[in-house]
Amino acid sequence: MDFKDKHILITGATAGIGKALLEELMNRGADKIAVLARNQEKLDALKTEFPKVEILAVSADVSNPKDLDRAISEIEKTWGALDILINNAGVVSAGALEDISDEDIVNQVAINLTGPILLTKKCLHLLKKSNEGAIVNVSSGLGFIAWPFYNVYAATKAGIRQFSDALRRDLYQYPLHIMTIYPTATETPMMKNAAVENMDDPKMVARVSLDGLINKEHHVIFGGEQRLIDIELNHSDPDVIDRKAIERYDALRERTEKHRAM
Repeated sequence: MDFKDKHILITGATAGIGKALLEELMNRGADKIAVLARNQEKLDALKTEFPKVEILAVSADVSNPKDLDRAISEIEKTWGALDILINNAGVVSAGALEDISDEDIVNQVAINLTGPILLTKKCLHLLKKSNEGAIVNVSSGLGFIAWPFYNVYAATKAGIRQFSDALRRDLYQYPLHIMTIYPTATETPMMKNAAVENMDDPKMVARVSLDGLINKEHHVIFGGEQRLIDIELNHSDPDVIDRKAIERYDALRERTEKHRAM
């Protein structure tokens, strides 16, 4: 896939994996990137940081359907085309279910799952016209294996995995590649309140993810061979993973005690 002259939309690209994807796309020739995020100041800063790219900055909340309608209208008015959609924006509020506020539960589902589904729907009339398009959804390792205290977040990321698979089968007749990314703990602002060491580099995640897109992979799973083994065990013998969760229970509770990025 040649990224030059492609019209690309990334959500949540003002920081973390989204920003790393923007930079890696630019390094691979992309020159037209729309960025959808909530913070206008950070959106404006991207134009200064990446002057070689035509950045269409749209301040919008992915959980707000009216914001999404406005964003797509702006893209259509400016470019009249869209080739690649990257659903990256996400939030997390960890903890025991009874300790997570109702608002955080609703917003995690709205931003992590409902938003990407709605945005994809609203982009389809443009994406279907692309001769070589793609939809890339950022899930999480927790979308395969749900650990204690990430109950709501894991549910939203598992939903993204299923959405991607169904969408790929829905759109088989179009030249659109559907791919899902499953990062492990990555050193981003979203993880700053989690007690985790030895996190992945977002630039590495972006590089490997785009390699996967070029190679037409359906799933890009991070975490090495052990993660693949655990994913298989989670289906074939879930009691094994349950025991691992019990062994790590206290450590996971400590890790998630302050993990909130909303």
